[in-house]
Amino acid sequence: MIRERVAHDVYIFTSEAYARVNAGAVVGPEWTILIDTLPYPEETLEIKDFIQNRLESPIRYLINTHHHADHTLGNHLFPDAIIVSHELCRELLDTKGREALKEAKKHNRELSDIEIVLPDVTFAEGEIGMRTGKRTLQLIPLPGHSVDGIGVLIVEDRVLFSGDVMMPIPYLIDGDLDAMAESLKKIPKLKLENLVQGHGEIILRGEIPVAAKLNITYMSVVLGHAKKALRRKNPEEYLASIDVESCGKNRILLNGLAEELHRRNLIALYQKLKEQKG
Repeated sequence: MIRERVAHDVYIFTSEAYARVNAGAVVGPEWTILIDTLPYPEETLEIKDFIQNRLESPIRYLINTHHHADHTLGNHLFPDAIIVSHELCRELLDTKGREALKEAKKHNRELSDIEIVLPDVTFAEGEIGMRTGKRTLQLIPLPGHSVDGIGVLIVEDRVLFSGDVMMPIPYLIDGDLDAMAESLKKIPKLKLENLVQGHGEIILRGEIPVAAKLNITYMSVVLGHAKKALRRKNPEEYLASIDVESCGKNRILLNGLAEELHRRNLIALYQKLKEQKG
């Protein structure tokens, strides 16, 4: 796990074991608010040890930015924390999350002790605020990567933890392109100092509008290719010929996962268009 401080008492923790997943913490004088967990227990336990033992700050709240396992499987490691999320996150963890974990346990013994822990406090509309010390956290709906996606804005520092709506390469398998585009257009308007993506590097103030625009452009390009595939005799062969770099993204992103995610994006969009066409 890599640890970095992005503002006074605001930390980022990045997984070295899986897809450069990011979690965060806002440390106050009396308690800490944790934002997401990391995919593997040993890395999440490193976060817990750093905050509660080295910084001597109890973790009172844990925010889930969305229901996907790589951000929520660590919930069970914080039995004393109040977990906060969008209400759709709770619903999806209780259904899709349980089914996915049950299936994963069949193939991975390391998951045998992990259980789904549902959020305690949820919200359905608008935004909600939280505080620790003099810091205000705004929970902002940012759907697109998933229907339940939220971001966490640290108001005083202008730092946004975006969840997976912002990644080095958009991941569209479980998402909605139009909703993601609207969320990405919203992010530059927040006048941020730093943007912490759900995966990958921190994006600095001057780079944020460009990064958001590049992701919107990528989505438009891959959607265009999926539409072209519908008109081809061999759509799978056509899609296989469209590499990630021809769509404006570098194949080395996310430690080389970009090409694989790109392939999944193309196939998922093609299948969705095919179903809509009937």
